[in-house]
Amino acid sequence: MPKKKDRRVERTQQLIRGAVRSLIQEQGFEALTVQQIIDRANVGRATFYAHFDNKDDLLASGFEELRASLKARQREALSRGRRVEDRVFGFSQDVFAHTNEYRDVFRAMVGKRSGATVQRLLHKLLVDLVREDVNATVARSGSGAVPPEALVRFIAGALFGLLMWWLDGRMRLSVVEVNALFRTLAIPALRAAAP
Repeated sequence: MPKKKDRRVERTQQLIRGAVRSLIQEQGFEALTVQQIIDRANVGRATFYAHFDNKDDLLASGFEELRASLKARQREALSRGRRVEDRVFGFSQDVFAHTNEYRDVFRAMVGKRSGATVQRLLHKLLVDLVREDVNATVARSGSGAVPPEALVRFIAGALFGLLMWWLDGRMRLSVVEVNALFRTLAIPALRAAAP
């Protein structure tokens, strides 16, 4: 059974993450200093460094929290039903919802080093999640004609591309609509490659 986080630790980390999000929207990530973050969060320097190595570690830590949440949702979906549609990509709507929630932060970082870091972390997260679903599906159906890792990269790349297109905002789709679009495109690819 996973160990529960201390409420004080969670509260402190939330304060620090909230501070960095608001500061990114105001001035971008590159120009931020740890001092500005701790001033905004109203925590001490030692407290900041007890939780994070530096501001890049703080940025990356948000993805670990997201990963844990998405993995829990994925495990839940994979344990349901027999139909592929019921089991796979149970995390995808949460990915779109999270991305939508932090749309302004992402836009403030696009085109900068930190934006590339966020995109790299997000892409890796999507690859790992899709790999889990592909492996679970291929294991149930036996081996297909397509190498599983090729399928993983294809679907994760499509999900990442769709996310970037949606964030660009040229087409206004809700979280539910863009998730339905992803599933409409990805599930047939999964079925075709792993019958």
